[in-house]
Amino acid sequence: MNEKLRIFSGAQPSGTITLGNYLGAIKSWVDLQNDYECLYAVMDMHSITVRQNPAELRKRTLDLLKMYIACGIDPEKNIIFVQSHVPSHAQLGWVLDCYTYMGELSRMTQFKDKSKSHADNINAGLFTYPVLMAADILLYGADLVPVGKDQMQHIEICRDIATRFNGIYGDVFKIPDGFMPKAGAKVMSLQEPSKKMSKSDPNPKGYISMLDEPNVIAKKIKSAVTDSEGVVEYREGDETKAGINNLMTIYSAMTGSSMDSITSEFSGHGYGDFKSAVAEAVVEHIRPIREEYDRLSSDKAYLEQIYKAGAEKAEAIAWKTVRTVYKKIGFLAR
Repeated sequence: MNEKLRIFSGAQPSGTITLGNYLGAIKSWVDLQNDYECLYAVMDMHSITVRQNPAELRKRTLDLLKMYIACGIDPEKNIIFVQSHVPSHAQLGWVLDCYTYMGELSRMTQFKDKSKSHADNINAGLFTYPVLMAADILLYGADLVPVGKDQMQHIEICRDIATRFNGIYGDVFKIPDGFMPKAGAKVMSLQEPSKKMSKSDPNPKGYISMLDEPNVIAKKIKSAVTDSEGVVEYREGDETKAGINNLMTIYSAMTGSSMDSITSEFSGHGYGDFKSAVAEAVVEHIRPIREEYDRLSSDKAYLEQIYKAGAEKAEAIAWKTVRTVYKKIGFLAR
């Protein structure tokens, strides 16, 4: 029997989990857990490149852990942990900093974007963020890393760093591959469908929070921007159809229906009917997630048990990697 391939992924506890986060990442993680050996982290170390309120960061870290489990990530099948609970991430991150070039990091799109939006706090962590991400992945010998299109550049630099290190010291790191889930990889703003759905959108009508009440979800979807054509049809690359393309992407992810079958289903129907169907599909999909999230909120002892056990399992794997790396580069063993 072949061993399962290993997957590593994670999300930052930076606030509300949107429908876009769920469809672009977490839903696919749930689908992967039966076929792969999975590690899913709450990436709190990455979040401090932006100044955080300490109490809020602790709360959001637990909230994200709850959301993972409520969405269906099974702690019995997967290793779920908090990044900062495993010191190996910082230890390997520093070593890899010394094998990464300034030019490589300065070309990273995310650094350029975040430097503009946080001009008063362009810190070294923001610049070396991709190196810590590489450490996150390489620590666990991940075969695959599920990512959105905007994260593929991080996988490429991770592969470059690992290949460079292996070229010097031998076959130390497994070279990971990034892959994008087939459905819902990129959900756009409901109000500006040319932009990705984001919790930082100043217009709250642009995104759906996984914790929004059903009537709020329905209202946001029914007020989503579309076009004057009134035809439910997916046209990739057609900017005039960006709004309806986005709603079809969401409906497809909720129901499993193909774009062709959605077009057939709503042939002769206006956007009002379609939006009502999308709203109902989203509300019913989110309902059990919300109920489980609320239940977990009243069981802090269980959550503590999950993140402590997850950290121990993750550290057992990660420290083996750090120990090998330390030996290769010449650090004296303690």
